[in-house]
Amino acid sequence: MLDKPRPKQTEDGTHARCAAVYQRCRSDSLALIAPLGEEDCQLQSMPDASPSKWHLAHTSWFFETFILQPQLPHYSPYNSDFALLFNSYYNAIGEQYSRPQRGLLSRPSLAEVLRYRDHIDRYMCDYLAQHGDPEGLVELGIQHEKQHQELLLMDIKHAFSLHPAFPAYRPPSPAAAQPQAPLSWSQCDGGLVEIGADDSGFSFDNERPRHKVWLAPYLLANRPVSNGEYAAFIADGGYQRPEFWLADGWALLQSEARRAPAYWHWRDDQWWEFSLCGLQPLQDTQTLCHINFYEASAYANWAGARLPTEAEWEHASRAIAVQGHFADRRRFHPEAASDAPLAQLFGDVWEWTNSSYLAYPGFSPFAGSAGEYNGKFMSGQFVLRGGACITPSEHLRASYRNFFYPHQYWQCAGLRLARSTD
Repeated sequence: MLDKPRPKQTEDGTHARCAAVYQRCRSDSLALIAPLGEEDCQLQSMPDASPSKWHLAHTSWFFETFILQPQLPHYSPYNSDFALLFNSYYNAIGEQYSRPQRGLLSRPSLAEVLRYRDHIDRYMCDYLAQHGDPEGLVELGIQHEKQHQELLLMDIKHAFSLHPAFPAYRPPSPAAAQPQAPLSWSQCDGGLVEIGADDSGFSFDNERPRHKVWLAPYLLANRPVSNGEYAAFIADGGYQRPEFWLADGWALLQSEARRAPAYWHWRDDQWWEFSLCGLQPLQDTQTLCHINFYEASAYANWAGARLPTEAEWEHASRAIAVQGHFADRRRFHPEAASDAPLAQLFGDVWEWTNSSYLAYPGFSPFAGSAGEYNGKFMSGQFVLRGGACITPSEHLRASYRNFFYPHQYWQCAGLRLARSTD
């Protein structure tokens, strides 16, 4: 039987509470484009990215397509053309406009997209006042929009990084220099453990079902790798030594001629790093971000360690509260690595694991057209865990599985080392 989204239970269970959560999420999306001009919202810098304007429209299309049209018999779509323009990948719903060409959609204008959002919000608030969220589809739409809030920041950062003047999305915040936190190791006992989402709140279908996994004892680093540590890998010829690299990663490295993480620039005899605050001198103690899976794996090999599996990562995180440096702080850049035990498992950067993104035993996709949400992407990708400085804090939990292809780096991804004790 196909599974349904599991709605997150609100404190009082009222429809008004559900509407407030919806409205706050929608307002958060608009706040993200406040520093941007209309021209900025049109940018698409690569096929994997999308214009900010498209993210705003697509998330509205999601509520219109999966809730308003099926649930309200007399509802008429705002614009029949939007079904093609803003469908991302739902083949059961209909055709989609070419993803690599979304930046060519000068129309509808940003102003029209904002009017579309207002239209959807009026109908959604009326719907929630009458019905609440009995099937959990509104919660799914909210969590879907939170994913696109992070994507919007990823995409505008990539676009701005290609501008020769390196424009800033937001002004830099002064940060006091901190000493390098020493690397230490936490012993994790392993054994027969449970992995996956339980029934206590919302979860995506790819987090289920909860199941047992056997883990050998292992060591997990107390913190993610820092910029300074990765710079030492570069200085030791890490990008010129094939013995550290997976074959596909080495081949990609030769074809792209990359010699450093994305957004790093060597000038004036030092490393600089582009962030949403513009181009700034690289801070050695800050947490490394924007590396792909191949780079993470190569660094781990160079360091005499490995990447953790996603089961190891989740088992270690179970006793730790989901708190840290998330998008809510509006800094949008990783902070210095901490020396606390198992620090920063949540927030700052997504952490690559060595686990392929595959279905759990007994996996069932969401019911109906929403079944295309996660399941069909379970091929050729790797799992990342923990959330980042551009992830909404209420979007995370220990069982959350993010996933990207091994060559992709524009997500805010870093790594934490692991070691086997056998």
